[in-house]
Amino acid sequence: MPTAQGLRKEITEDATKIRKTIDGIKEFIKAEAKSVKSMVDTVTEEKLKQVNDMEQSLKEDLKIQDETIECYINYVYDQNKKFHGYLSSPNIMFLISTLSLDSFKIDPIPETTKPVPPVFTPGQYRMDDVTKLLGKINLPVTKPEKREIKPMESASTDLKFKGRQSKKDREKSDMKQTLSLSPSVTKVREYKVPGVFSACHISLHTFDELWANDYFGNLVKTDLQGNLLQNMQTTDGRFEGFHTVAQDGHLIFTDKMKKVINRISLENKIKNFIKTDDWEPLSIHSSHINGDILVGMTKNEMAKITRYNKTGKEIQKMQRDNQRETLYRYPHFITENINGDICASDFYKLVVVNKSGQHKFSYSGQMTGRETPICPCGIGTDVLGHILVCDAFSKTIHLVDQGGKFLRLLLTPQHGVEILFSLCIDDDNNLYIGQDNNTVTVYKYLQ
Repeated sequence: MPTAQGLRKEITEDATKIRKTIDGIKEFIKAEAKSVKSMVDTVTEEKLKQVNDMEQSLKEDLKIQDETIECYINYVYDQNKKFHGYLSSPNIMFLISTLSLDSFKIDPIPETTKPVPPVFTPGQYRMDDVTKLLGKINLPVTKPEKREIKPMESASTDLKFKGRQSKKDREKSDMKQTLSLSPSVTKVREYKVPGVFSACHISLHTFDELWANDYFGNLVKTDLQGNLLQNMQTTDGRFEGFHTVAQDGHLIFTDKMKKVINRISLENKIKNFIKTDDWEPLSIHSSHINGDILVGMTKNEMAKITRYNKTGKEIQKMQRDNQRETLYRYPHFITENINGDICASDFYKLVVVNKSGQHKFSYSGQMTGRETPICPCGIGTDVLGHILVCDAFSKTIHLVDQGGKFLRLLLTPQHGVEILFSLCIDDDNNLYIGQDNNTVTVYKYLQ
């Protein structure tokens, strides 16, 4: 009976997944159609402008010719008038000598040309061409995988294992229900990170180790007492969140110059993991939900965030919203919220999209009552779904909820902090702050 119930639950979950997949495909089709219509409208406007410019040019040419002929008519009229004046002269010899002068010769009629109108050549297209523009839908030719039916004893053992495995998750869930914002923040400890001049970005490696880098390309691993454990030199100095620790404990970091993403194994061997072609990878984040890798990147004037799975296969890209407007200009820090939202620090704003890549909101600090926009850099989320973002302009940390509502300034210069570059949050809800110097300060802000 338990096995059958498990199969029924699995079928229900599959039905839900199929419905979501189909809904997603429908949305993609609508978005593609809207995009094609937008491109058709743009091309139509350009062609109409081109025709208008041609018409204007032809009109101006004809106007010049008309003015030329009008001037010639006036010239002939004046010559004719002068000639009749000479005819009335009594001195015949003077008349003959005047008419014989070259200066009295009539100029020829100016040369003019007929306009050559533009010619329209109709486009060549069929219904198949439009169909190809809107993508292709098919069912993969794959043999359906049979559902596994576990023996009763095996199923029972598996349930016991899952029960033990999910104990920690239940503890986190219980903690979430009891936690709330503290009225004030409390400094827990502070230490210097050796081997770097600043803490531009920090990534927690384990519960007692972290990685930090400065803008000279130094990347180090230390324990939480500030003891140097490992150091390396990257190709360029970075003021971006260019490294993250994957679920398996490997450090992953971007190389903007070589346009690759590298992985450092537990044996400290560096390996090219993902090539980003002609896109420059800026920032990276390993999902705590499913291990996917989110990468912010730029190329010329374009920017996007790409999602890869654990093996490095591209599975999603986020570049434009539903109105085909660009989402990002320079996504230099990324994180993921507990609901799957992707949060990115961009130029003068925080941009949040849902896990499907649809734009939810952009936060530019206007809720704080300041006219000066924020300069967002380090970013993180906590167990309550809050978004925490460093503002390098005001040397503060903004606390924003999942809907984009400003809650409060968590840290300000009154707390004795320098310019705030980076932050991260550990499993015990401690907030780590990396500053313009090589100081990392740890705070408690939840109770």
